[in-house]
Amino acid sequence: MSRRIKIFDTTLRDGEQAPGCSMNLKEKLEVARRLEKLKVDVIEAGFAISSPGDFESVKAVAEKVKDCTVASLARCATADIDAAYEALKSAADPRIHVFLATSPVHMQYKLRMSPEQVLETIEKMVKYARSKCSNIEFSAEDAMRSEPEFLARAVDTAIRSGASVINIPDTVGYATPAEMRAMLEYLHEKVPNADTVEFSVHCHNDLGMATANSLAGVMGGAGQIECTINGLGERAGNAPLEEIVMAINTRRELYDAETRIDTTKIYKASRLVYNIIGRTAPINKPIVGTNAFAHEAGIHQHGILANRSTYEIMTPESIGIKANQMVLGKHSGRHAFETRLIELGFELSPSELESCFLEFKKLCDKKKEISDSDLEALARNRQPDEVEGYSLERFSVQSGNVSTATAVIVLRKGEELLEEVSLGDGPIDAAYKAIDKIITPPEHSLENYSIHSISEGKDSLGEVVVMLKMTDRLFSGKGLSTDIIEASILAYINAVNKIMRQIN
Repeated sequence: MSRRIKIFDTTLRDGEQAPGCSMNLKEKLEVARRLEKLKVDVIEAGFAISSPGDFESVKAVAEKVKDCTVASLARCATADIDAAYEALKSAADPRIHVFLATSPVHMQYKLRMSPEQVLETIEKMVKYARSKCSNIEFSAEDAMRSEPEFLARAVDTAIRSGASVINIPDTVGYATPAEMRAMLEYLHEKVPNADTVEFSVHCHNDLGMATANSLAGVMGGAGQIECTINGLGERAGNAPLEEIVMAINTRRELYDAETRIDTTKIYKASRLVYNIIGRTAPINKPIVGTNAFAHEAGIHQHGILANRSTYEIMTPESIGIKANQMVLGKHSGRHAFETRLIELGFELSPSELESCFLEFKKLCDKKKEISDSDLEALARNRQPDEVEGYSLERFSVQSGNVSTATAVIVLRKGEELLEEVSLGDGPIDAAYKAIDKIITPPEHSLENYSIHSISEGKDSLGEVVVMLKMTDRLFSGKGLSTDIIEASILAYINAVNKIMRQIN
């Protein structure tokens, strides 16, 4: 019988802490609900003690999610463990995830602790965490650069102290697959009672081997893999959930394993996370990239037409990409609209549904046919229940190759209308300068501006994503419209509103 490998998703903790990937509470809850539908086994909701915002997000996810274990990270310190438990205590299955480094370089330069002090701390803090709840995971940070003999002692100490899950992280992406497998096999052989706990691996992608190392961990006896949607995470990121799951699913006989993940929901989860952080998938990204199922070479096309298995080891449908998309139009009613959004995985509040339906009707006047891609874009870019900050009332731009661009912008703030005009190096620059005159945000820079079409055709919706940098933080903004200047203005207002909420 195949082993079931648990999927521990840390998108909301390790993924979200990567530069430019921060999420607000509502966005984190939306991702958590999508992960629950995806059927991940564990959601690491955050690092409760790191900030009041993280505490609240862990608490909110713990209260809302009932079909997954919910975990919070904690250092080996009583204050961290207390904060984690307080945030998690309403969860259906809370897990406190404590960690302490075990590599020589970390013990000497970061912890400034002797090996014996590290072992004493592990024993004391794992026991303390176990006094709070029964589901305790211990991570030996930088395990793959640790001395195997000492790592075995640390793992043994954690098990004897009450840990039920032992995580072996490749914290800096240093390991190779052979080393990862060998380390797991070594620990199973040398650690007493190793068969009474579940081993886990958490691999970073600094050398491009996170997926391979994670799967090698499975071959070495790991029963849990820690990963993130789209591989988000510190530096080069983590092992991508979509790659891990589809590798196990596609090569099930090789790994003699399976997961409980509903693979048909992978694509939607990927798109949701990319949209929230204001990014798009690289075209050659495995599983979810635009070209993942595209075939241009003649010999490939011939093979695909004869039998798809000649060049496809999985189908687009297996990850949730539908071949035939439903098309709605201006005669479609609210019920059909709402039903299709639910089928696409969106659960909107009544006010969000109303706002989204109004935008749908406006779009119907501009486009002949509305595809699933358009509907997804409308739902992803919907207005929240309570609109905060500034919103676009109207705009006018004048531009040409022989005249200086001019923009007139009118924004609404509550009941007040505010108007400014500005010149600029092109219509977008002029519009952004006019917005800055109205809102007067702190000094910031435009780090990135990107635009892509949502669907095919000259009347396609355009989605603009801007990335603004203030001090050392990045703020993303998104805008959607068939008018690309309007989409650009909406994206910039969205990002500036986030900056203003941050400083107020």
